[in-house]
Amino acid sequence: MDTPILWYFADPMCSWCWGFSPVIEALREQYRERAKIALVLGGLRHETVPMTPAQRDEILHHWHAVHERTGQPFRFDNALPQGFVYDTEPACRAVASVAGFDPALSFPLFRAIQSAFYAEGRDVTQPGVLAALAAGLGVEAAAFLRAFDSDEARARTQAHFRQARQAGVRGFPALILQHDAQLQPISHGCQPLDAVRAALDRRLPST
Repeated sequence: MDTPILWYFADPMCSWCWGFSPVIEALREQYRERAKIALVLGGLRHETVPMTPAQRDEILHHWHAVHERTGQPFRFDNALPQGFVYDTEPACRAVASVAGFDPALSFPLFRAIQSAFYAEGRDVTQPGVLAALAAGLGVEAAAFLRAFDSDEARARTQAHFRQARQAGVRGFPALILQHDAQLQPISHGCQPLDAVRAALDRRLPST
């Protein structure tokens, strides 16, 4: 029997995914011998115009809720400044791009983008910011930017988005376990580690 795959559907600019970050990292450590954990980039927002003050207030309300529930750090001062276009495609494409250099860098860059955006207040829609984060993981910035701006990276990113839609995922974070051809939902939303582990243990083969 093939090794089960735990698909993690998430977006680096999804605040509840940031709240879930300690959980997915714990799962990657604790279940690495029992399942392959693979990241699917969700494509949370595809905006082309700056957010309105009302939209900003709504998003910051969610950020405060995530912070209060999970304790994950947020920089609220000057967050989402006037003129900010909340398009998550560039951040997703950055992760897809770095996977072309080394698939093992997908989760580290995903996490670095989350931290830069939420905890440091950096604009991770900008290629230069994303290149600097990739460089922090050992990917030469100019090479990253060439990959990031390629049709291949755009196509790979859209393939992630399609996979999420085809799996029926409508919100992030979400975990789906694939056992051979069978897909089993594990969790949806920012669930506590114990609840996710219990769901996984019911469905994974015993070691």
